[in-house]
Amino acid sequence: MSNIIIGTAGHIDHGKTALIRALNGFEGDSTNEEKERGITIDLSFSNMSKGQQNIAFIDVPGHEKLVKNMIAGAFGFDYVMLVISAFEGIKPQTIEHIEIINLLGLKEIIVVLTKKDLVTPEELELKKEEILEFLGNFDFEIKFISEVSIYDESSIDRLKNQLFSINNSTKEEENFFRFYVDRVFSPKGIGTVVTGTVLGKKCDLDEKVFICQNQKETKIKNIQVHNQNALEANISSRAALNLQGVNISQINKGDLITKKGHIRGFDGIDISFKCLKTKKLNHNQTYSLFIGAKKIEVKILLFDCITNLEEGFATIKASENLYTIFGEKVLLRSGNDTICGGIVLNPIIDPMKKNQKRNLLEALDKKDFTSAYKELLEAHKKGLGIISSTQRFALSHSEAIEFAKKMQDVFIDKKDLVIYPLSTKKFVKDFIKEIYTKNTYALLSNTSIALRLKWASVAFIQSALDELEAENFLTKDVSLYKNANIKEDFAKDLEIIVLQRLKDEDITPT
Repeated sequence: MSNIIIGTAGHIDHGKTALIRALNGFEGDSTNEEKERGITIDLSFSNMSKGQQNIAFIDVPGHEKLVKNMIAGAFGFDYVMLVISAFEGIKPQTIEHIEIINLLGLKEIIVVLTKKDLVTPEELELKKEEILEFLGNFDFEIKFISEVSIYDESSIDRLKNQLFSINNSTKEEENFFRFYVDRVFSPKGIGTVVTGTVLGKKCDLDEKVFICQNQKETKIKNIQVHNQNALEANISSRAALNLQGVNISQINKGDLITKKGHIRGFDGIDISFKCLKTKKLNHNQTYSLFIGAKKIEVKILLFDCITNLEEGFATIKASENLYTIFGEKVLLRSGNDTICGGIVLNPIIDPMKKNQKRNLLEALDKKDFTSAYKELLEAHKKGLGIISSTQRFALSHSEAIEFAKKMQDVFIDKKDLVIYPLSTKKFVKDFIKEIYTKNTYALLSNTSIALRLKWASVAFIQSALDELEAENFLTKDVSLYKNANIKEDFAKDLEIIVLQRLKDEDITPT
């Protein structure tokens, strides 16, 4: 079954929740407070199906003080359904929602004009023209524009057919499964259940997964997709996961569930950012960071600036570890104001000189990974792990190796997935030479040297030994290396000693 996630956006009371109810019969405003106040306070989730097509809706709040909940939902959208009252037109929260989805890189939108029964056909056409003119200021792809009234069943049916005509999820498969938790609950007798949108890759029943924030591995003991038990949940599925051995107090909204070993956490990340018009990002100031369903207070350190910038590079410093991947979208807000959108460029913080960091960020901003590798190797002279490329560059291991092959003066260990600068090989060769200089009769293998140089792979050490052998400094005796100036046959001598001991001591040799 194909899955599409459509998120609503628009001003409070422009009919988002009523429209969802008209489309699929789902009553989104479920709490007493929501019903009494007539507004959506938290995210609500529903779906409708036709044959092998399934459309999931994330209905988000329109009230300005609840935009944080809207942002939490927006990270999972495939398409945005921009809901605008034909009677009122574009309002302040409409604009803020449009700016937010633009900052998050959501380009494919559906425009629905609601409450068409409150205006004349002429007024309706004028509103359409105004809206399209305003949206022309952004880089959106408008799939279609539809006018409806919840009291006109034919207009709702027409919208349904239009929705089922759009393409499947636009999300591309990534290297590993990711799942931002947007709700946590514990039904009696069931255990802990979390809901969210499946990103990256699908997840399967009984699969082991990893909760990043508390570093706990768990197993998915049940999956529900749109209230139906399932064996798997695919990309862009709204899913509920029942986690084994996890107490409800051990997991929170905003936590990231993924596969063990794929993502490391750091209390800092580097981003590129661009502010909304009339807004600037201030150096050394605290902002609210939104990423996935998580909100956290962070400090912003601008790069090459101690005042403020409209766009540029910045380091985000947090009081806890952030678990992010290259290319992930973030938002920064101050109070109820959205300031800027950003893209994670450097999710793994390395000790680097400032000019190295600048070169690295500029390369990452252009997705010039070959140049990025070069800068990182300056900081990682003892080897850069390709295995981290899934997080660092959003590249598979094979893609990372192909980029590494384009580099000069490096040694690539394809088995251990490490890149070494060739300049480091001199250090390895000097280390080995020192051993044989101090002990002329040393007899070593590549693995015994690896025990002393724990950062160097066996393959890298072997390449150094091969060069020392070619330079006639060492000679190979079976699998061991001895000083080339020593002519004794160590292997034969050892064989004689062992055989003589077996002969003398019979079945109990020392």
